[in-house]
Amino acid sequence: MIFSIVVQGAPHSRQSAQSALRFTRAVLAQGHQIYRVFFSGDGVHNGSLIATPQQDECHVVRGWQALARDHQIDLVICIAAALRRGVMDETESARHDKSNSNLAEGFTLSGLGQLTDAALHSDRVITFGS
Repeated sequence: MIFSIVVQGAPHSRQSAQSALRFTRAVLAQGHQIYRVFFSGDGVHNGSLIATPQQDECHVVRGWQALARDHQIDLVICIAAALRRGVMDETESARHDKSNSNLAEGFTLSGLGQLTDAALHSDRVITFGS
């Protein structure tokens, strides 16, 4: 079965991001595929390079990066939600005359069309958060 995952919760404020990460790992362990993980709303903070959780907490950003690297998973950050929350790559940083970018490696900015594409290519789309 092919799954796509939508994450709408920030890694530091809600359980939904960690639950999505654990669910994704479990799906892969059972031999299923992940087509794409799409981050929207406060979920865009899952792609922030500057997120620094306490040492005894799960580093959700690194967890997503490891999954993307090990399983070639597409991690897409909703560009509209990201810009609204101050998460941007180098291109958007320059376009908006900002001095820095903070999108973590392995994540890409894109629009809602990527979510539509994920729904079309997946058997199931599972959403975490509200």
